[in-house]
Amino acid sequence: MTKVFSFIGGLGWLQKTGLAIFVLIIVVVAGGVSFGFYFVKNQPKAEFWEAEIVKFEAEDEENPPAPGQVLFIGSSSFRFWGSLAEDMAPLPVLNRGFGGSNLSHATYYADRIIFPYRPAAIVLYAGDNDFSGFEPSVANDVFEDFKEFVSVVRTGLADTPIYYVSIKPSKLRWKSWPGMREANDLISAYSNTYENVHFIDISDTILDKDGALKDDVFIFDGLHLNETGYARWTDKIKPVLMHDLKEIDLDAANGP
Repeated sequence: MTKVFSFIGGLGWLQKTGLAIFVLIIVVVAGGVSFGFYFVKNQPKAEFWEAEIVKFEAEDEENPPAPGQVLFIGSSSFRFWGSLAEDMAPLPVLNRGFGGSNLSHATYYADRIIFPYRPAAIVLYAGDNDFSGFEPSVANDVFEDFKEFVSVVRTGLADTPIYYVSIKPSKLRWKSWPGMREANDLISAYSNTYENVHFIDISDTILDKDGALKDDVFIFDGLHLNETGYARWTDKIKPVLMHDLKEIDLDAANGP
């Protein structure tokens, strides 16, 4: 009988332990969901990417980039472009895409990942993430952020060409495409009136002639580009840079 009670007591301990584990799992999951909800609802501030910027600075200290390169800066569509250097050759490029950053975040970190490089040109892809979350930006917000980016860059790089790569449509953010397209139109018109500011429209690398999304350019998430997508971006962006940057000193920018 004593053994029976001991067994029942053991079951009680298991039940209590199981309940505790179950409660812990609920707390962890709920916390994760709450964090995820906060992150989606409230787009991250620029400081959120500090660790990535510090990592860039550590890389720069160990291997200082040669001045005079073409600086690609912006969000993850550039960050994930692993073949960028190969695709843009012989143009010397430096990739400083970070996080899932917003357009204003590139401006925020200009002192640390733009000015020190003394780039021959700046290629910016940003504004895509601005349209995400439960409280997304509108077209004019992104436009104003772009003007601020240009203004800040001009304080340290008065004549450096700036190329804005248009916000791409995507499966994941298709509902936001009308606002993105409006932001693109505003930035394009502005670029036409501002010296050394250029707009590269990549929409036809993503959309077919009827304005529908092509189904062969995205990875599984429906947002980021696959190899085919980047190949099409290369075909669109590289000729513009090669034409405009004929005077770039390739030997000096590529380093010894």
